[in-house]
Amino acid sequence: MFQATDAEIDAGLHEAQLIAVLPTLAYLTGDFTLLRPELISQPLLAAQPQGGLTAEQQEAIRLLARQTLIKFRDSGGVSRHQCSQSEIQDIMSYTVGAFVSDDYVPLMLEELSVAGEDLRQPKWSREEIAPTRSFKVLIVGAGMSGILAGYRLKQAGIDFEILEKNADVGGTWLENTYPGCRVDSANHVYSYSFAQRSDWPLHFSTQDVLLEYFRGCVEKFDLATSIQFQTQVKEMEWVEAESVWRVSIQRGSHGPIEVLYAQAVISAVGQLNRPKMPSITGRESFSGQSFHSANWPDSLDLTGKSVAVIGTGASGVQLIPEIAKAAKSVSIYQRTPPWLTPIAHYHDKIGIGLQWLFQNVPAYAQWYRFLLFWRTTEGVLASCVVDPDWSDGEASVSAANRHLRDRLLLYFDAVFADRPDLHEKTVPKYAPFSKRVALDNGSWAACLRSDHVELITDRIDHIESSGIVDAEGTLRTADVIIYATGFEASDFLTPMRVVGRDGADLHKMWNGEARAYLGITIPHFPNFYCMYGPNTNIVANGSIIFFSECETHYILGCIEEMLRSGDSAWDIKLDVHDRFNERVDQGNKNMAWGAVSVNSWYKNSSGRVAQNWPFTMLEYWQLTRRPETSDYLRTH
Repeated sequence: MFQATDAEIDAGLHEAQLIAVLPTLAYLTGDFTLLRPELISQPLLAAQPQGGLTAEQQEAIRLLARQTLIKFRDSGGVSRHQCSQSEIQDIMSYTVGAFVSDDYVPLMLEELSVAGEDLRQPKWSREEIAPTRSFKVLIVGAGMSGILAGYRLKQAGIDFEILEKNADVGGTWLENTYPGCRVDSANHVYSYSFAQRSDWPLHFSTQDVLLEYFRGCVEKFDLATSIQFQTQVKEMEWVEAESVWRVSIQRGSHGPIEVLYAQAVISAVGQLNRPKMPSITGRESFSGQSFHSANWPDSLDLTGKSVAVIGTGASGVQLIPEIAKAAKSVSIYQRTPPWLTPIAHYHDKIGIGLQWLFQNVPAYAQWYRFLLFWRTTEGVLASCVVDPDWSDGEASVSAANRHLRDRLLLYFDAVFADRPDLHEKTVPKYAPFSKRVALDNGSWAACLRSDHVELITDRIDHIESSGIVDAEGTLRTADVIIYATGFEASDFLTPMRVVGRDGADLHKMWNGEARAYLGITIPHFPNFYCMYGPNTNIVANGSIIFFSECETHYILGCIEEMLRSGDSAWDIKLDVHDRFNERVDQGNKNMAWGAVSVNSWYKNSSGRVAQNWPFTMLEYWQLTRRPETSDYLRTH
């Protein structure tokens, strides 16, 4: 029931994301006259404050919303209208200022849980369909994906254990503690569909807030007793005669090897968990303190120190402005500049008024989330598609991509208007979204403009005991060297040894070319599933948590079918796997990040894009709705 004073309503509307207000009220009241065409936002201005709505439009929305909320309150504050699917579609289209295909409506209803239901909860249980059958699942990793898989298995009544190498949950949000570490997706998108928070303190959560969130999910869903901490998986081997996985584990760093057995294994180890150190001559000769940004020392104090940072990717852009506040000097070694997307509220707290709307106005949080989610649903994906007839060198891959580039350039032009030296060094030569795009609220530019900060674009020649020598022979001394150089993203499942049917060694079979059907399952490795596996990373479209939820849904679909049929093992057919990956490979070749001239962590050592999904979120959602039994070799 909605209860509020006029003053509370006014305060909430003052801070509201107004684009989501009228859709919310139409949903609550069934009054679709609220969706006035003169108050609709423009899709091209979606990233601007209030979606580019004029001051007059904003005031009109606040007035109309105020009147409607007061009337809704005074009439009992309870929604009595049940929206049809076509009405939901109309509300969605109005919210984003563009036609939303009816194909997207079921996806969005499932993702948003507007009515408060968890529509992805398994609609079956082991007790119902196979009460006498024993079926155990081992999950490797207690990060975002592992927690999710454990929760869904628990809902289905499947016996499971989570094996986690660390002493706590959280995965990347436990391990990466560098200053400035935060998510680059809005909180309401980077969170489980079934575990939304109405009290996020920030628009884009910092590492500690996200770690708290995932810890809270483990506690809320009572998963802690199912997690074995400080437990490393050393080897997994499929035992054909028994249709089980033999899993060798080690507790702690010196414990004996133990053996566990399970009917299925889910690898939830992720892609970004093994720091990558650069091959620089003399790296080991440095006499000061040096470390990768993912291994940040707990007690590190950089006050008054000369610091060198190698790398200006997403981590570098986040941490460098923070350490520059304390360091005496910061030398930044940049190989390739990142594209920056300006987000003015990137570091901002969520205001009290907006928090009040989330917590008190029914469905507002869901429609606000829809707005954010839609911006990433297809995002700028169309702007990343290569036009083979387009000719702009490496600067862009199509007319749409060029338009996007020109829009991003406006930001660089503004923040470095009086610093042509920095403008020259920071504007990328490559097409937007060829590499990961970083978010910025001006802190990067402000940092680079500081007198004690130097951006170096000359190649590093070698490292000496006292510092770094560039290709010009200039030595810059340093007390500390920080490697913000990314991760071994292409080495999926390393260092675990995985042996499937007929002695197939996964890493030997891949030979550096990791592939999986849907990024989930691999021929010759029955009942073995990956989450955040090959080609399930996203660049310009979607949320990684959304992909993990799709993967979990598919995996549980496989388990359900095995339990219903009495099958003991499912092994994806090689031809099904190969056709899928051929299409994915071709899709990635047609995207900006697949350009031959571009080098990034999206590619493996052979130059193949092994990480990214090149198609829409909708397509991945559709492909993971239900496993096709005919796609599998089935053992009864």
